[in-house]
Amino acid sequence: MLLPFSFISTLCFLGGAAFGYFVVFPPAFRFLISYSSEFLDPMPAVSEYFSLALRLLLAFGVIFELPVFMVFLAKLGTVDAPFLAKNRKYAFLIAFIIAAIVTPTPDVVNQLLMAGPLVVLYEISIVAVRFFARKPLVELGEEDMEGTEE
Repeated sequence: MLLPFSFISTLCFLGGAAFGYFVVFPPAFRFLISYSSEFLDPMPAVSEYFSLALRLLLAFGVIFELPVFMVFLAKLGTVDAPFLAKNRKYAFLIAFIIAAIVTPTPDVVNQLLMAGPLVVLYEISIVAVRFFARKPLVELGEEDMEGTEE
């Protein structure tokens, strides 16, 4: 069970990092460069460029782990699909709060580019929990224990 979780988790992280770099990074960098005027030339240092890119890569890599994390919590018996569906509105609110905190630029476009995938990933998490976490690990362990006692 550890191998599939590790493989899917790695794919999700890489997918999130690619999304952050190819979709979110260009508008974020354009926003930072937009502060130029005839008296002010934008001259970002390499360290600032890499810092912005690294923050976006890590933030989106971690965010794209949401479905894997939810399936893991469902396997532990902490959450289930009806619970996630019932608390959808709170999850959406939390997604926008997290996007406002994590995005490196204060513009609304980048916050929406982070909150949008969070909302979509939450919906994917509900489907993944329904499909992959039908039986929590706790129940699986109890069935194994009952089988060995007989």
